[in-house]
Amino acid sequence: MEKAVNGVNILRIRQVRERTGLSRSTIYLKIKTGEFPDAISLGDRAVGWCSNEIDAWISARINTRRKSRLA
Repeated sequence: MEKAVNGVNILRIRQVRERTGLSRSTIYLKIKTGEFPDAISLGDRAVGWCSNEIDAWISARINTRRKSRLA
């Protein structure tokens, strides 16, 4: 379930995995290498991601694919 905070929808890891098709370990690896949006702390043992940042990341992947097809 998406949670809205200050008008921004927050995704938990399960939702991020479903949207991106990436595994949990791949998401954290990509965060470490700067290739994926950072998680935000929601509490002592909870993190989430801004849905608009995840959507932008997906859009960037689509645009990269389109540009490579034109080259």
